[in-house]
Parts: sequence; C-alpha cells; structure tokens
Amino acid sequence: MSLKDRITEDMKSAMRAKETERLGTIRMLQAAIKQREVDERVTMDDVQILGIIEKMVKTRKESVDQFKTAGRDDLVAKELSEITQLQAYLPAQLSAAELDALIASAIASTGASSIKDMGKVVAAVKQQAAGRADMGAVSAQIKAKLGA
Repeated sequence: MSLKDRITEDMKSAMRAKETERLGTIRMLQAAIKQREVDERVTMDDVQILGIIEKMVKTRKESVDQFKTAGRDDLVAKELSEITQLQAYLPAQLSAAELDALIASAIASTGASSIKDMGKVVAAVKQQAAGRADMGAVSAQIKAKLGA
C-alpha cells in the first residue's frame, strides 16, 4: 500500500471514529499533497510525500518555538499534537550510532578531506537517510567531522 493510500485510509478511519483533530491534520496533509500535484502536474510518489511531511513537521517545530516564546501554551499543545500525527507517516529515525556510521562511510566513499567537500558528503548521506534523520543536524555533524 502506498503512503498516499495509507493516508486516505487513515482519513476514512478518523472520520468513522469522529477524531476531529486527527482528521483535520490528515486533511491538511492531503491538501498539501494535492496542491503540489496540481502545481507541478505530477502524481506524487512516496519519497516526494515524505518530503512534504518532513517540511510540515519542520514548520510546526518552528511554530512551537514561537508559541512558547509568546506564552501560547494552547497553540503549543495543538502543534505538538499535529507533529506527533504527522511523524506517524515518517519511517523510523536513525539512531546516533547508525547516523555516525552512515556519515563516516559517506566521507570515506566520497574521499572528502575538507569542508569544501561537504556538499558531496551531504548528498551521499541524504540519499540513504531521506526521511529518517533531520538533515540540518546531519549537516552540522558532517561539518564538525570535516572541520576537525
């Protein structure tokens, strides 16, 4: 079952169970997918849908920080709930040890020796860690390893 089909089935089950919060989040996700499909005139595959979900999670994490600063605990709770629901569609995250091994093998395979080669390493890691790691944190780790 494709990710798109799974999202549709989850929407139906949320409707039947009258889970309004979950239904709202799933509908928002489906709207984002449909918007990209219409804008780009393509049918989204699982990898592209994962990219949309990652972007939505990132946006909500930024919102949580802003709402905490503003003292809006009600909105913080809502955003955290949406993050949890969206992350259910993402694959399991890599552990720190797995990520370190992945970075080390990417550095070795690309022959990277300085910070100038960071782009090659990030590209290699991104292929294998797509959807399973925060690429911002990965980039920082690669920078630390190459800069050291």
